[in-house]
Amino acid sequence: MNRIDSIQSKILNEKTLSSWLARMHFKKKKIVFTSGCFDILHPGQIVYLSKAADSSDVLIIGLNSDASVRKLKGEGRPVVDQDSRALLLASLCFVSAVVLFEEDTPQRLIQIIQPDVLVKGSDYMPEEIVGYDIVKARGGEVLTIDFVEGYSSSSIRRKIAETK
Repeated sequence: MNRIDSIQSKILNEKTLSSWLARMHFKKKKIVFTSGCFDILHPGQIVYLSKAADSSDVLIIGLNSDASVRKLKGEGRPVVDQDSRALLLASLCFVSAVVLFEEDTPQRLIQIIQPDVLVKGSDYMPEEIVGYDIVKARGGEVLTIDFVEGYSSSSIRRKIAETK
């Protein structure tokens, strides 16, 4: 398998996710899950995702679809389409799988995955994180990770707009 095929094989749909999860459970892998739009991938997100990956054996990213991002962030978003965002995330060496979701939240995806660890940014209280109840009910962990100062997709978009 060449490298691009290897990267693309990490982008799963719900059907391929089920068999992938079965393999991970068979291998007794500890699964960490996080989610987001990841519209403009930047160093702050790389640090966040690498720290999330450090908390487990495999990292699954739930990625908001284009329609989901538009609903949450408004017209003109996302800047980068879902297929490109998925490919960029899947190309990271510490990312095990990327799964798109259409809903406003990854609640249904978390129910399917049943992660051992759920991670979000520290701008959330753990109890407020979507899926907290699912993960805690099975004895899992819910972690928050501090953001890297000076990096955000919004600030990058503002800088681009100022240069026009």
